[in-house]
Amino acid sequence: RYGPKMPLAVDCTAELIRCKVLDSSGKLKSHELILSYGLALVRFVNLITEKKQKVANIPLRQLAREVDIPVWVVDLRHELTHGKLPRLALCRKGCDVVLDWLRKMYWSRQLGNNLCEENEDEEEEQDEVEANAEL
Repeated sequence: RYGPKMPLAVDCTAELIRCKVLDSSGKLKSHELILSYGLALVRFVNLITEKKQKVANIPLRQLAREVDIPVWVVDLRHELTHGKLPRLALCRKGCDVVLDWLRKMYWSRQLGNNLCEENEDEEEEQDEVEANAEL
């Protein structure tokens, strides 16, 4: 329907779900899954923060905070791009967190916020768990 102008959130969601499907298929090795998740996560952070980028270069961490992307996801993106590849478990966790962000920030709004109202308690619990994990 959108042709080449597919919304970024739709494109990112599709890539992240594709990673989860490949992961659950058991056909790829750990290293291949890390690369697959990694590409999807790097694209997500780059594409979502790109819209906020002004003429001057603003650090990704600051842009991520402005759109409520957890800073550790930006750090994961940095490791995937510039450092040593992270563990598969961290890539899986990043995928789950980003898919949750997309659900809250994009898909729930597309569906008239029906999903947000139904899952408020569950989201609060998840936020507490993530905050404790970061500590």
